[in-house]
This record gives sequence, C-alpha cells and structure tokens, in this order.
Amino acid sequence: MLVRPQTLLQLANAPAEPSQLANSVLLLIDPQLEYVTGALPLAGVDAAVEEAARLLDVARNADMPVIHILHHAREGSPVFDPRSAYTASVPILKPRIAEAIVFKSLPNSFAKTDLHALVQATVRRELIIAGFATHMCVSATTRAALDLGYRSTVIANATATRDLPDPCSADVIPASTIFRGTLAALADRFAVVIKDTATLLAGQAVN
Repeated sequence: MLVRPQTLLQLANAPAEPSQLANSVLLLIDPQLEYVTGALPLAGVDAAVEEAARLLDVARNADMPVIHILHHAREGSPVFDPRSAYTASVPILKPRIAEAIVFKSLPNSFAKTDLHALVQATVRRELIIAGFATHMCVSATTRAALDLGYRSTVIANATATRDLPDPCSADVIPASTIFRGTLAALADRFAVVIKDTATLLAGQAVN
C-alpha cells in the first residue's frame, strides 16, 4: 500500500491554518513591470497580479501593515536597472503613501535591507507573502523568514514564475513544474502554503 507523504510540518503536528490577519504583516515582493511587460515575463502573471490585488485590498481593509519590496539591480543591468521604467510597481499594486517600501538587491528581501526592523516595529510575528517570482525572491524571503523566527503564509496564486533551463540536460523545465515544486518545498518546512485570498479569508478565526 502506498503511503501518502507528509511534510515535516505535518510530522511535527505544526499548526496548518493560515496566518491571522490581525497578527500578520503583508509582504508584497517585487510586484514590478519587469515581470509583466519587461525582460522577465512570468507565466500566468496577469492572473497572479489580479490575485495579489485582491490580497492587497483585504490587507488594507483589515488595517494590516503592508510592506512593498522592490528589486533594484546595478545601473546598466539587463534587468531591474533602477533607471528603467520596468522597475516601477504594476499600477494596480502601487503602494499608498503610508505603506513602507523596501529596496533590495538580493533575492532574500531581508538581506542588506531594513525589512526585519520594519516588521519588528509592528510587533507582529507572522507574515503573509505574495509576489514574484515564486522560485526566486518569494522562496528566498520565505526561507529567511523562518531563520528570523517568523511564521509565514504564502498565497500561491498571488505568485508566478517562468520556464527555466534544466541544468542537467538540454530540456526546459516548464513554469508550472517550477511553480508546484517550489511551493511544495516551502510547504515542507518553511510556510503554510494556501491557494488564494479566498482560502486565507476562510481560515480566519471568528470572533
């Protein structure tokens, strides 16, 4: 008989419910035009942007702290050149005046930034994470968040990724496989991974 595999979180009987809005900070990672109309278009990015916009509306209506994280490479870089218009936020995901913005240069949004201090200042210990790309900055940030003591929830459909070359062959690994594999790896130990904003809302405690 085949035994269904379990995640490390399941084996540890860790809580499986998504983060509560009242205890959480929303991290919106790299919601930038580079991933939509620039040099790094992502598979299914339009739907992911719409889902991220729904999540952002929920966070704002719940008075959650929202932190926008934007990637800036060195000037002259082929992608994310800070002088390029493609480093701007997708219009529907632009930050409001009161919302914090963090500029980063590495996949891990905590590395060489003040993100950790900004989250600590909210006195909240849980993160709700969305953005781009699933396999890169979303993954790196979520993994680092565990090291810093945060409990994370990743909203799968508010992320997106792209095809990648297989490093061991001449094949191309499709974005759908990268997407599922990345989220499965994060769900093993690093985060509660849920499908969408509706699932997040369904998992909120009733007062």
